[in-house]
Amino acid sequence: MKDYSAFLAAKAIDDPSTGLTEWADLPACLFPHQSDIVAWALRRGRAALFAGTGLGKSLMELAWAQAIHDATGKDILHLAPLAVSNQMAREADKFGIGARVVAKQSDCEPGTNITNYQKLDHFDLSRFGGVILDESSILKSTDGKYRTALIESCQSIPFRLAATATPAPNDFMELGNHAEFLGVMSYTDMLATFFVHDGGSTQNWRLKGHAENEFWRWMASWAVMLRKPSDLGYANDGYDLPPLVYHQHTVSVEYAPSMETGMLFPIQAATLSERIAARRDSVVDRVAQAVAVTPTDRPFVWWCNLNSESEALAKAIPDAVEIRGSDDDKAKERKLIDFSEGRIRVLVTKPSICGFGMNWQHCADTGFVGLNDSFEQFYQAIRRFWRFGQTNPVNCHIIAAETEGATVANIRRKEADADRMAAAMVMHMADLSSAAVRGSTRDRPDYDPQVPVQLPAFLEIAA
Repeated sequence: MKDYSAFLAAKAIDDPSTGLTEWADLPACLFPHQSDIVAWALRRGRAALFAGTGLGKSLMELAWAQAIHDATGKDILHLAPLAVSNQMAREADKFGIGARVVAKQSDCEPGTNITNYQKLDHFDLSRFGGVILDESSILKSTDGKYRTALIESCQSIPFRLAATATPAPNDFMELGNHAEFLGVMSYTDMLATFFVHDGGSTQNWRLKGHAENEFWRWMASWAVMLRKPSDLGYANDGYDLPPLVYHQHTVSVEYAPSMETGMLFPIQAATLSERIAARRDSVVDRVAQAVAVTPTDRPFVWWCNLNSESEALAKAIPDAVEIRGSDDDKAKERKLIDFSEGRIRVLVTKPSICGFGMNWQHCADTGFVGLNDSFEQFYQAIRRFWRFGQTNPVNCHIIAAETEGATVANIRRKEADADRMAAAMVMHMADLSSAAVRGSTRDRPDYDPQVPVQLPAFLEIAA
């Protein structure tokens, strides 16, 4: 029996810890859940941190980097989205953690060096003992430029930390890419081990029924996921989100009965090309509606989908500043910092450009004058404002033409699906992660029914 137990233990799929066994005291500013997660990640050596917005990922990343440097003397490269680098450096300075923003290898100094992903080619990653990926959902695409470069360049780096608020809970490829970056298992091996392929599409994978528990146990061996501290058994004091209020604006469009289609009324777009055409045809009306609902006395961010929307809004709102994809990195960074520090009141841009990483709790009003079908971009854009630390109700305006079809409904459906799947992911992993992070399981209230069971009349037996 003992030999068989040893055999089963040897077959268990796990990634052993390769990190530190001891380190200097962590910064006193860390909350209990943050301190314990950092300690777990240090023990792990290579770990993923999937924590909701506002839970202190930046501080945890910086504390982890400082502890690695202090213990090993090795330098850390901290990669972040554009403009988040300076925000990260300000965060480090606020908490007395040594870190600096760098643009190339020769700028690096001992300790933590922060740069953005666009400058990855300017560094020799073999010269670093640790690397951090802030907003590590950049690993999402299996054939993406950054995904491939990061996995290949970081294979020999002993300490790796990946942190994001939004690992797509229904995108197992993204979870596999995180595992591969951390050196836990390649995503192809992950699929072969835990999943079965359905249908003719190579994207249709589902967990094997008998492997579900083993998959989540494996995930919890190298990743921790939480949406609020209580997911790991900590108090939620100070972690209350204010209300998020959606304001839907449907713009009517002029339409003349068509002899070609025989339709008296406009038909909603059904295909992607039809939705794009409907957006282009309604830009003027949607922009006019956006201008009408823009407040004049407080910060606001308009998210656009088309360049024509962005250009028209920037011209129509007197004090608006536009950030375009064609702006150089310095110009984008300067405008983002100016908005963060209150020198710009109204910002007009796209979620794909500025929707990741920034902390904008000083602003509680935002809107989408144009949407695409990406839930991740929608989620991330709103979470710049609706995050722990926000003290005001957040208002989100969504403007769409009546001919655009189900774009808004699709986004809201994906939002509900993602909430359910994230809750399921936390449910599966919470006790396992709590045991690893805290050395205990979550506290559960004892079942204490107070209301007696009452049988329905048709089940009652006559005396």
